[in-house]
Amino acid sequence: MTSTVDALGDQRTPRPDPERVARWCAAQQWPVFPLAPGRKIPMPGCRRCRHNSPAYEPHPARGCPCLANGGWCHGFYAGTLDPALIARWWSDPRRGVAVATGPARLVVIDVDRHTTTPPEDPETALLPGLTLAPAQAASVRDGVDVLRLLARHHRQDDPVAGELTLTVRTPSEGIHLWFRAPARTRWYSSGGGDHRGRRLGWQLDVRADGGLIVAPGTTTACGTYRPIGPVRRPALLPVWLATALTATGHLADEPPPTAQEVKVPNRARAAAAGVPDQHPARDRQGWAQQSAATVLEAVAECGRVSEGAGWSAAVNRAAYTLGGLVAGGHIPQPAAHAALLEAALGARPHKESAALSIIRSGLAAGTRRALHPKDER
Repeated sequence: MTSTVDALGDQRTPRPDPERVARWCAAQQWPVFPLAPGRKIPMPGCRRCRHNSPAYEPHPARGCPCLANGGWCHGFYAGTLDPALIARWWSDPRRGVAVATGPARLVVIDVDRHTTTPPEDPETALLPGLTLAPAQAASVRDGVDVLRLLARHHRQDDPVAGELTLTVRTPSEGIHLWFRAPARTRWYSSGGGDHRGRRLGWQLDVRADGGLIVAPGTTTACGTYRPIGPVRRPALLPVWLATALTATGHLADEPPPTAQEVKVPNRARAAAAGVPDQHPARDRQGWAQQSAATVLEAVAECGRVSEGAGWSAAVNRAAYTLGGLVAGGHIPQPAAHAALLEAALGARPHKESAALSIIRSGLAAGTRRALHPKDER
């Protein structure tokens, strides 16, 4: 059996073998899938499944036939424990390894060390729900400092020393703390830069349900994700951290789902339903309604994961399509804009500025060519 050090390497290992990394992760019952060479994003799917492909066909990721046929489309949805698939996917050693954190029953605290300015009102904004003393807030430079303050608040030792749980240093000097989720609990993912949605703290991302994490031992163009400290297995999520995550809205009320259906925003259907009846009206209206709902469903689908779902491309494609429907007289422009914004913010609540920009340009581009039945986009 492959040892942990053999599989993941240590500070002296030049570059661990990706297939061995993937096999070690699978042995822990963590579903794995490949990352694009040198990057920390999933391998692009087939032409039918890529949002930016001319051959893209909007469809839910769950149940995509590519997954049943051993494809890696749709990122963490493709996560596998199958040794044969692992051998095939990592026959190209340039591909990195990612773990689907939700199915793996993991909660990973991704501690960033970006050289960005702390938020305004740092005494209250660095750690939601806690008020820091001015001297404490002034001492913060990055996410490591924020996590240490959180641990100190709960009277805990330094959590990033590598002695608490499996701890991984990233190429950018960030830290990943890997934990096992307690039985019968489900935890939401979040981003430490989000200021509208849930967040654990500034520069503290949470990778859990609907998320992914780069596996230890994986090498990107920026360097290798190296385990540090003596611990090589995730510890059970400690009570103090579970308490902080619960207080910031990360604990789901319902148990892990066996199936999940993405709801298409009501405005998607209402947008087309509000068009006055015209010649063969019912057919045209039904076609326009279905066209709008299909592309908006692809945007809503992005809400299942916190990153890597092609949200920008999905919003742009939906805006372009709805722009064509507006130009063709099938959907009023205000209704199209409202439907797009609702779907975009439903998937990424913290990206209002980006959503408005993408929707504006996508609608403008789409209205240059009216879309009618039998047209394809």
